[in-house]
Amino acid sequence: MLAISNTVTLPEAEIEWQAVRAQGAGGQKVNKTNSAVHLRFSIPDSSLPEIYKSRLMARAGTDQRITRDGTIVIKAQQYRSQDANLEDARQRLATILAAAGQAPKKRRPTRPSKTAKRKRTDDKKRRGRLKALRGRGRPSD
Repeated sequence: MLAISNTVTLPEAEIEWQAVRAQGAGGQKVNKTNSAVHLRFSIPDSSLPEIYKSRLMARAGTDQRITRDGTIVIKAQQYRSQDANLEDARQRLATILAAAGQAPKKRRPTRPSKTAKRKRTDDKKRRGRLKALRGRGRPSD
């Protein structure tokens, strides 16, 4: 079980992972062993509460870790051992899912203060006068 919050847990059966070869430098060991981990988690097929699913699916396509069909894909290859990489991937998944449990902060609309409005109009007038000085002089009548 992967604990997401005090009330939400995720069964291990819903998390798929596969050991793959890590990329990058590392010498002979990295070229011979499958120490990196690809973790996949399907949002629509999971036992998560609907609020979690809807918030995660809203991020699908915009968050590079969530595909359009609702699969979270995480590749962990930071550590040399497969166990450490698997634990890292599971923790990253838990972080993503926990963030979906947080309600987004509601925006309270604000208005500019009187001072801000006055400052803005004064600045516009000053810029207008400066630009008027750049033009050619008026022909005398």
